Amino acid sequence: MATRFSRLSYSDAIVRTSSGVGRGTDAPALPLLAREALSFAYMRTSAAFASTVELDVAGNGRPVMIVPGFMASDQTTSRLRRSLQDAGFSAHGWGLGRNKGIKADIFERLDKRVAELDIDAPITLVGWSLGGLIAREYAKVSRHNVAKVVTLGSPFSGDPRANNAWRLYEFVAGYKVDNPPLDVTLSEKPPVPTCAFWSQNDGVVAPGSACGLIHESDQQIELDCSHMAFVARPDAIRAIARALV
Repeated sequence: MATRFSRLSYSDAIVRTSSGVGRGTDAPALPLLAREALSFAYMRTSAAFASTVELDVAGNGRPVMIVPGFMASDQTTSRLRRSLQDAGFSAHGWGLGRNKGIKADIFERLDKRVAELDIDAPITLVGWSLGGLIAREYAKVSRHNVAKVVTLGSPFSGDPRANNAWRLYEFVAGYKVDNPPLDVTLSEKPPVPTCAFWSQNDGVVAPGSACGLIHESDQQIELDCSHMAFVARPDAIRAIARALV
């Protein structure tokens, strides 16, 4: 089954301002998860071979860092970064290899990475899935380094097991999802502007977890895509770019 994705422009995307009632808060159903396999193949192929997406915004040198999802690396976010770079953003990977979970030294490593980039202005963080949780928490402890946080299907709200990845996460990371090696409150909004992208067709993370309640982020935007498509589909990349300016 092909991955569904709307042809809506960013201006047509559904910007949610309600309390979150009606959004799924249970882990996505197995048929949606099964579709993620096809979407994963599309994402990997797009990252390696697809052309950049033409964007209708000007980056004007704005610094952006893309934080990959669980078990992903900068390679998987390549199409998104290349497209932003072509539009004039100063787009960077996180440079920390494969994301195998939140570690006790993650904030120190991100501080070092930001320093290495030698950027004069605060950076905007775009975090995909687990990468969004890391981005939100980093913004709380390094407020001076962060201009904005954009999350893509990131489960920052509600039950940390309202997804289809928590068992694998616990196996790889070596700790329970509700007992990370850092003192964090995932649902607490960072002290910077935030935007949360979410999808009812996400096969990995519950829509309600990625959208959150109204006080947990400044803006919530719904897209019609799979979890893997957030960093690969042209419409998603265009929407993300517009959220950065």
